Formats: sequence, C-alpha cells, structure tokens
Amino acid sequence: MMNPKKKLTAFFLIWILGFSLVFAQEKLDLEMVYRIKSEGIGNSQIQELSFYLTDFLGPRLSGSTNLRNSRQWTAEKFQEWGLSNVRIDSYGDFGRGWNVKKSYIAMKAPYYAQIIGYPKAWTNGTNGLIEEEVMLLEINSEADFDLYKGKLKGKVVMTPANLESGPAFEPEARRLTDADLEERKNITIGGRTGRYTPEMLAQLRAQRALDQKLNEFLLAEGVGLRITGTRGNFGTVFHTRAGSFSTDKQPTVPELEIASEHYGRIYRLIKKGIPVKIEAEVDVEWLDDDYKGYNVLAEIPGTDRNLRSEIVMLGAHLDSWHAGTGGNDNAAGVAVMMEAIRILKALGVQPKRTIRIALWGEEEQGLYGSRGYVQKYVADRNTKEKKAEWDKISAYYNLDNGSGKIRGIYLEGNDMLVPIFEEWFKPFHEMGANTVTRRNTGSTDHVPFDAVGIPGFQFIQDPIDYGKGYHTNMDVYERMQFSDMTQAAVIIASMVYHTAQRDEKLPRKPWN
Repeated sequence: MMNPKKKLTAFFLIWILGFSLVFAQEKLDLEMVYRIKSEGIGNSQIQELSFYLTDFLGPRLSGSTNLRNSRQWTAEKFQEWGLSNVRIDSYGDFGRGWNVKKSYIAMKAPYYAQIIGYPKAWTNGTNGLIEEEVMLLEINSEADFDLYKGKLKGKVVMTPANLESGPAFEPEARRLTDADLEERKNITIGGRTGRYTPEMLAQLRAQRALDQKLNEFLLAEGVGLRITGTRGNFGTVFHTRAGSFSTDKQPTVPELEIASEHYGRIYRLIKKGIPVKIEAEVDVEWLDDDYKGYNVLAEIPGTDRNLRSEIVMLGAHLDSWHAGTGGNDNAAGVAVMMEAIRILKALGVQPKRTIRIALWGEEEQGLYGSRGYVQKYVADRNTKEKKAEWDKISAYYNLDNGSGKIRGIYLEGNDMLVPIFEEWFKPFHEMGANTVTRRNTGSTDHVPFDAVGIPGFQFIQDPIDYGKGYHTNMDVYERMQFSDMTQAAVIIASMVYHTAQRDEKLPRKPWN
C-alpha cells in the first residue's frame, strides 16, 4: 500500500501536470495576429480619429452639448464602418448638463495682465462683466466669517492656498523600465500602512466642513466671483467642479480656477498692501432638457451557433473635463478601442462570440456609464442579482491611462488567467508588451465588471507625461503618442479576437 503522504504528493503532481497541459494547449492564431498587425500598422486610423475626438469635437464634459455631439459622431462612425446594433443607450439618470458660453479674466491694476483661468465645472455664471478689487479672506474658523459679513456683495474674493512649486528635476516624460515592470508583478501580503494618521484624517474632515460652511457663507453674502488657485506649473490648470450636476438646481458662487503662478502674483501683491483689481465675466448654460446618461454601443455579431449569444467587450470613456480637449483622458483610449474594432471589421473577422464596443458616458464623475451598464444588463453588486448578460460576457477590456504603449495587463488577482494571457502576449514581446501581473488596479471602467465577477481588465501603460497633463487645460491633441496608440490598438484587437474565438469563456473568480 502506498504511503498516504506519497499518495497525496502524487495526486498533486498529476493535478498540476494536468492543469499545465490544459493551458499549454491555449490556442494562438499567429496568422490572424499577422493580419491584425498588417492592418493596424499599415492602415492605422489612430491619428485621424484623435483629431476628430479632440480638435473637432472639443471638450466633452459629462452631460454637455459637446458630449452629446460626440456620442452622435462616434455612432455615425460605427455605422460607416458597417458595425451592427449601433445605438446610443441610456444607462439611467445622470443629472444636469452644463456649457461654458464665455469665460474671461484679467488683472486691471496695478497694471494690465492676462490671467490663465477657467470656470469650475457646474459653477454659476457672473451677472455680466465684473470689475472689482480682490478681497483676500483669511478664514481659519467660523468665527472669522463675522469679519466679512455684509462686505462681500458683488465682490471678487480669494482665500490663501499653499501652491508653492519648484523646478522639476525628474524627467517630464518617462517609460516604464524593466525594473518597473518586474515590480508590477510583486504582490504584498499583509496589512497596508495607512496614508493618513487618525489626527490627519480628523484635520481633513474639519477643513472640509469649514470649506463647506465658507461656500454657504459666500453664497449668502452674494459674492460676485471667487478665484481659486490650482496645482500645476507653467500655466497648467488642474480643474475640478464647484457646483453640482444634481437636478435640485442649488445655486453656487461663480468660481474661476487660475494658474498657480497668476494666483501667487495676486496673493503676494495683496499681502504687500498693493490693491489688485480684476475684470472678469463667466457666462454658462444649463441643460435641463434631458437628465439621462448614455453610452454608445456597437457590435460585430458572433457567428457560432452555440457561442454567438456570448459577448466580448472592449471600451473606454468618452467624456472628459472641460478646459482641454481630453486628449489623454480619454480620447486616447476611445481612439484605440475604435481602431481595434475597426481593424477586426476591416479584416472581415467572423467571430464565434459577439464583439461589443462600449464608449462610456460620465466616467469622470464616478464611473456612471459603466456602473449603469452593469446595473442594467449584468448584475446588481449589492443584492447579488444576476441579470441577462452576467453569464454571457467572457471579458471586458478597458484603456484609460493615457496614450502610452501597452506593456502588459493587470489580472485583478485571477491566477487562472496567467498562462492564457502569457501565451496571447507572446507575439507582442518585441513591441514591449510582456508583463502579466495578478495585481489589481483601480479607478477605471473595468472596476464595475470585476466587482460582479466578470473578468475585467485595464492594461499596464507607459505613463509618458500623463500625470502632468490629465484633467488640465493642456490635455490636448499634442500630448497624444500616436505610435504607442497604434501598438495598443493592435494588441487589443488580438486579445479581443482570441477571447472571442476561445472554446470556453475566460475563467472567472468566484462571485456569489
């Protein structure tokens, strides 16, 4: 009789060998990879798509007229390419749309100077042209409000901000090194040290509460305009929102974010006792005709009798912030995904499974488009209710980290996918893409899919100068890396194709 320990060891060796043999047989269609590379590199439409998604369509703030135009344009492009089931599909409620009709700010005294500035999203406009001396409000507690009560109606105000910056000694743009990519494979086991101490968190909460009360005070006092500095150098403005897209239509103080250098100049002049006069006007338009949010969907239908009801998805978010034209965040991802499905359509691919592209709406405000799609068609994360597409989607592939080339993929902890993707990436090693990591990555539209057990992926990308320009007035066409995007489109087209042709859906993590 075999020793029980040896018997157990033999069992595991046989199991591991069988597991390895199964995945060693993972199919790789090198002829199709060659065709995808030839079409994607030889007839790339990346630069053309990038022009239309940025310069032509402009900023695409959530709910804005430009985003509506962008949905229409991309849907028409899909129809032009001969894709099927093209539709602009509502995922549910979003809120109010908002457009900037006019924005102007300059310093009039002690001398004239143009100022780089943009309205915060969903802010109210000024009541025509304002020409006022800037009042510096030093607010450290609610008690300080009494110092300014009854003195602010129609005035331009600012508050102190720590916006000091120095020279950038690090390279402006960079690619991931071999060491960086190797580090991506490491997974830390154990507790994570918090970024903030309890004292720091308490201080942050207190400051946020004070900021909220200050906003309410300024609104009640009838302030004409608030100017705010932002992080960024050399005129780069990282913009945010002041108001809300909520349908309750709560008013806000008109607010402009200005370049840190211009903010610093105004602040220093006032602190030295030198009056500063500002001339400004903000004219905005609120859109109350449609509070729904939308995604753009299109397909290459599956052809296999048994598998055509299953789906392989690829996507990117179509919306952007409003001061730039959303080049790297995320016209780049949209152009790449559009190009990937164009390549497959141009090659006349007849996939076993249906291939569906999704251009998501309102990602920047909280993944509204992808979350709404998952809630409507896939599953309810909270109740665990599985809907029609839960058992149909094999994978969702996302691109949302700029226009840098793909260097690998995050598997969101799914060990079963490692041998599959390592095989699929082999034809692209010479293009710099060879890192398959079990690590998680967050904050993109793959997250809602992964949250309900659907294999959802974001790719590892070279950062280039993404962190210095996204969400700014300088996130524009000039920041986009077209050769890198061409590489990405080819890789994604191949990944989507092999997922569509696989005998089985990609293996899933448990979700109950």
